[in-house]
Amino acid sequence: MHNTVATLQPVVKGHSLGKRFGDRWLIRHSDIHVMPGESVALLGESGAGKSTLLNLIAGLESFNEGELHVAGHQLAANKLETDGTANLRRSHIGFVFQAFHLLPHLSVAQNVALPLLLNGASTAGAIEKALLFLHRLGLANLAEQRPSTLSGGEQQRVALARSLVHEPALLLADEPTGNLDPESAERALALLKTTVTESQCALILVTHSDNAASICDRRLRLAEGKLSVDSSGHSSQSQPLSGNS
Repeated sequence: MHNTVATLQPVVKGHSLGKRFGDRWLIRHSDIHVMPGESVALLGESGAGKSTLLNLIAGLESFNEGELHVAGHQLAANKLETDGTANLRRSHIGFVFQAFHLLPHLSVAQNVALPLLLNGASTAGAIEKALLFLHRLGLANLAEQRPSTLSGGEQQRVALARSLVHEPALLLADEPTGNLDPESAERALALLKTTVTESQCALILVTHSDNAASICDRRLRLAEGKLSVDSSGHSSQSQPLSGNS
């Protein structure tokens, strides 16, 4: 087996990132590096800019200064690229948010299969893989249901399955267990952790839950515009992959 450690590149590599709204810098002089197979919990008070940082990494919002590479794609400051970032999100990023964003006119299985279909998979192949992920989340019996017939917790698990089904290089999760009962939350977190380990995707998890953050390798805190290692977590064993400058 060849040695891949030397050639392993960060899935997310941000240096001196800055984002302002008017005259106020919400994020300033912040670095974040996340490696394949690594999970990072992002903590901070409400309004600190955690969701904004996820949007910058996803190319949904532009940043004002610094450098940012995601899954080998360089995002440009003060610019939102349309084709490049759309392809990046479609092919390499999975999203799971507290708001479910399920399409009401599609079945549960069709909702989960959607990322695969957008990436050119056959309908049969996409549905087959969607059913596999639904089974892993205990939702196989709901595959033909419409989202409106599901509970909030069930809808969140469907959204989680959809975010994972195309095996993204990067998973961005914003309070993914916020609407789940404890048992469902444990199952969802276990699947997140297993997926990161097995597929070697990177995970950035925004959460206020210590239980959710506990599945991650490291914890970062965003406060007063800067990222730093959270005192309740621990840094990577080999090098400080994230921090602030």
